[in-house]
Amino acid sequence: MIWLQLFYVYLKIGIFGFGGGYAMLSLIQADVVERYGWISSQEFTDIVAISQMTPGPIGINSATYIGYTAILNAGYSPDIAILGSCLTTFAVCLPSFLLVLTISYAFAKFRHNKYVEAAFYGLRPVTVGLIAAASLLLMNSENFIDYKSVLIFVTAFILTWKFKISPILMILIAAIAGILLY
Repeated sequence: MIWLQLFYVYLKIGIFGFGGGYAMLSLIQADVVERYGWISSQEFTDIVAISQMTPGPIGINSATYIGYTAILNAGYSPDIAILGSCLTTFAVCLPSFLLVLTISYAFAKFRHNKYVEAAFYGLRPVTVGLIAAASLLLMNSENFIDYKSVLIFVTAFILTWKFKISPILMILIAAIAGILLY
C-alpha cells in the first residue's frame, strides 16, 4: 500500500508543485511527515539539507531521498528501498515530462504557423529583456561591478557572438580570466 501512496503523493506534488522545489517542500512535508508519518521531522530536515547540497533540483533530490527513506522505514531492505527512490523520482517528474512532451508535439505541429512564428519572434527580445532585468536587479551595493567585470563580460560577449566560441568553453575562459584579474 505504501508504494501506491508514495506514487500518488509525488504525482500530486509534481502536478501542483508550482514555483519550483522550494515551493514543493511544504507540500512534501504536509504529506510525508504529517499525514502519513513515513519520516520524522528531523529526517525531513536532514533530507532537505542533503538535497540542497547535492547537484540538481531540490524537489527531485528530496523525492529520491524520501522515497528511499520511507521504504526503508517501512521495513524493506536497502535494495528494495532503491526502488522507492526510483518510484518517487519518476512520479514527481512524470507531470512535467508529459507537459513538455505535449508542448513539443504542439510546437512541432504548429511550428510553421505564421502566428506561432510571430509569437516566438516577439518573445526573443522579451527574453533578452528579462535576462537584462534580472542582471539589473543584481546590481546593488553588495554586487559591485568594476571595470574588470565589464571587461570580462564584453570580451566574452564578443568572442561568443563574433567568433562562435562554445558557451561552455567561454564560461571556463571567463572563470580563468576572473581568477587572473582578481
